[in-house]
Amino acid sequence: MPSNAQRRNAAKRKLERQLEHRAERERRRRRMTIALSALGVVVVVAAAAALWSITGSEDDTATDASAAETTAETDSEYPALPAGRSEPLPETVNCEYPADGSEPAKPVEAPRTEGIMTTGENNTDISVSVETPQGNIGLILHNSDSPCTVNNFLSLASQGYFDDTTCHRLTTSPSLRVLQCGDPTGTGTGGPGYGFANEFPTDQYAADDPASQEPVVYPRGTVAMANAGPGTNGSQFFLVYGDSVLPPQYTVFGTIDDTGLATLDKIAGAGVSGGAADGAPAAATTLTSVRMD
Repeated sequence: MPSNAQRRNAAKRKLERQLEHRAERERRRRRMTIALSALGVVVVVAAAAALWSITGSEDDTATDASAAETTAETDSEYPALPAGRSEPLPETVNCEYPADGSEPAKPVEAPRTEGIMTTGENNTDISVSVETPQGNIGLILHNSDSPCTVNNFLSLASQGYFDDTTCHRLTTSPSLRVLQCGDPTGTGTGGPGYGFANEFPTDQYAADDPASQEPVVYPRGTVAMANAGPGTNGSQFFLVYGDSVLPPQYTVFGTIDDTGLATLDKIAGAGVSGGAADGAPAAATTLTSVRMD
């Protein structure tokens, strides 16, 4: 039976292949459109434009105008995430964090499971400061959407689980622009030794709904959990610095403030170590402290 780490790596490789194939299709379509434009075939160009998918500059230091164009093209092709829950949760929920059989990457206790708040003063939006050598990343966590995920994140943060851990992965492709963190091993395979179920937006779809596997836009400024399939959420999370296309199978549990986005833009602007589109960030990024404000 494959381990959680093996399933996680297999799922990541599958997603990367899908995104790379999509990006290659779009490069071919763009070249075709440019060629037709050079010939002055205006009508055909207009038709070809309707086939565009995600496009954008390969340059991570693209201007605001280019970023706005990329966002518009992405939004025109893929639906956005649901704006929020179709029905609010009760004021408290119970959560489950069963052991997954793996060794914790760092000693840690599982979060409490009962009476987790979803509403009320100081419980709807929770402010968290993430300190890195590249600058502060401010997060606003939404426990009204994903209370068990927020409960887990705050539990890990309070135990110092994230402190002095490396953000091991930066992606800079036009359709996936994220910084991934939360693994004390820095390899992308580590976790806390337990797992838990997806929440918003996954739980807004019926289990057999094909739309639950169709790409949607995770907008710039989203905080979401990384996973290797149902029930495999743990400690790894990703910060979306540019609109990214993924199936709605990654729990959204917060947003990034303007200061945090500026820090992420700085990290992304330095690119990936070795010049690839996916790998360790060239601007080494360590979470020196993660604490609730």
